[in-house]
Amino acid sequence: MSLGLVDVTRHRYLLRLIVRKELRARYQGSLLGMVWSYVKPAVQFIVFYFAVGVFLRMNDSLPNYAVYLFAGIVSVNYFSEILGNATRSIVGNAALVKKIYLPRELFPVSSVFVAGAHLVPQLVVLLAGALIAHWRPGLTHLLAIGLAMFICTVFALGLGLAFGAVNVIFRDAENLVDLLLMIATWASPVLYVWTHVRDAVGSGWGWTLYQLNPLTTVVELMHWGVWHPTTDGTPPLPPHLLWTSAQALIVSLLVLAIGQTIFRRLDGRFAQEL
Repeated sequence: MSLGLVDVTRHRYLLRLIVRKELRARYQGSLLGMVWSYVKPAVQFIVFYFAVGVFLRMNDSLPNYAVYLFAGIVSVNYFSEILGNATRSIVGNAALVKKIYLPRELFPVSSVFVAGAHLVPQLVVLLAGALIAHWRPGLTHLLAIGLAMFICTVFALGLGLAFGAVNVIFRDAENLVDLLLMIATWASPVLYVWTHVRDAVGSGWGWTLYQLNPLTTVVELMHWGVWHPTTDGTPPLPPHLLWTSAQALIVSLLVLAIGQTIFRRLDGRFAQEL
């Protein structure tokens, strides 16, 4: 009887093998290899920086906008890679799923570690840029970065488990996830400041719904940890960030529990449907 995610901790050796396989398959025949972990976010950053920072003049209204922007890009890229890869993980490993039994949660969880391998170089570049901008973090700032990554991991894995299982039955799930990931950058304060949303929707249900998105809190925690120490405190971060962080953590854990439930319900049909 499968114990779900608990079984993953009992098969750490298999998890390491799957992660190694995924990384090798990702860069097989590639000249640059892991260098793409730097190239892709760098190109994304340059495009957004000139489009929003220079052409729309966000540089003039936001100090150290480059750090602000890249902190959000790193967060959203990490979320997107986990969710996108986890959604395709069962279908992509159909040969293994049909031939042998192993805890199927290993495949979505491996997506977290693959995304983590790509996150590290991006974080190095982000922190180096923040240090150039006179980043002097305190303990709370470092804790905010850690909490942001934890919430992002739990939230993305929960969604990945749910969509990964549904994708075996209905391949439309992949397309739905692609749409969600396309929206993710704009549904959180990566390119703009949270005050723009509050001024546009007011302080009613629209603002509450915006804050309920855990990815919004993840990005703001990253801003608190990396960008805010490089400024004089203006513009301010969203009010009650500690409360919204606790709220985002609860929502993410709930999503993980729901995702695991859906995954276990459909697990028995994987081999047949594939």
